[in-house]
Amino acid sequence: MLLVLPVDLDDDLGRKTGLSTPVIGREEVEAAAVALATADPEDSDVNVLFQAVHAYEELLADDAVDEEVAVAAVTGVDGSDVQANRKVGEEVDTVLAALSTAEDVRAVVITDGAQDESVLPVIRSRVPLDGVRRVVVRQAQDLESMYYTMKQVLADPETRGTILVPLGVLLLVYPFSVIAGLLEIPGAAVLGVVSALLGLYTLFRGLGLEETVDTAAERVRNSLYAGRVTIITYVVALALLVVGGVQGYETLTAVSEAAGSLTVENAAAVFVHAAVQWAAAAGITSSLGQVTDEYLADRFRWRYLNAPFYVVAIAVVLYGLSGYFLPVAPAAGVTPLALDRLAATLTAGTLLGVLSTLTFAVAESWFAPEAEPA
Repeated sequence: MLLVLPVDLDDDLGRKTGLSTPVIGREEVEAAAVALATADPEDSDVNVLFQAVHAYEELLADDAVDEEVAVAAVTGVDGSDVQANRKVGEEVDTVLAALSTAEDVRAVVITDGAQDESVLPVIRSRVPLDGVRRVVVRQAQDLESMYYTMKQVLADPETRGTILVPLGVLLLVYPFSVIAGLLEIPGAAVLGVVSALLGLYTLFRGLGLEETVDTAAERVRNSLYAGRVTIITYVVALALLVVGGVQGYETLTAVSEAAGSLTVENAAAVFVHAAVQWAAAAGITSSLGQVTDEYLADRFRWRYLNAPFYVVAIAVVLYGLSGYFLPVAPAAGVTPLALDRLAATLTAGTLLGVLSTLTFAVAESWFAPEAEPA
């Protein structure tokens, strides 16, 4: 008997189709090939199985072959080569036992590469081999394979962006240099800009920031469509922070010119003292917007109203501390706070925070909705 024996060493057939192996018989092997092609059309073992069916048909039609012909597919396991070879040997034993023939059995092994052929000594120890056929798909030749690989890479949006964007930036170096020459701009500036763009893009891709940016854009878009107040209040708060920063810088510059050199503590105190009111206004604006959205979404809790009062309390404390460490600069109109005023501001900030917490805790206990009976 002549046995056509296709080998799938890493068990793509079993893993991808769920079929139990070995698969014995012409119809069964063809059905297994169709199942694997349906599950993964690009798997090379599909061609091995179909080649086995084709070889079986050829041997049956060959008048020179005057013995019985059979076909059976055997598989190994994915991962360990030793375990895979052992499983192939066990399945070959199962096939030989299932054939139950008195004739001597010889095998024609069909594989798709050198890896599967590493199991040949295991098969040869159980049945003599008449030959080994390696299936080579025409479309997998070097040139066509390279074309197919490039086409698949360029069809993937993520890979396309990773490869083509840096390449495009590099190709723009020469035209940028020509334009810079016409505009009398140094070439080093062009190279610096291109290098900065490539560096930023590399960091952007390497840190995976594209997902963060996409998520943030999606949240902003959803907020706009949902009519959330926080979109406006955050923009206003950002503007107030910018104004506060400018105000702090201008005040610091004026005090430096009037008082001469300042220590780090004095400079920080001047900046904070001038900017803290604007920062407090930004915090109150953003927190009120958040509270409004929670109320509109029926998620309001009385304790949420603590946020603006906490912001004011912190601002009062920072205003007092920074005022106490201010340098004396009469020309700039800056006067340090006295110790008693510092104590008053610290006390006021603490009382404001504590009283707001107690007040809204009591209000929540009084006005909290009663739980519905189960």
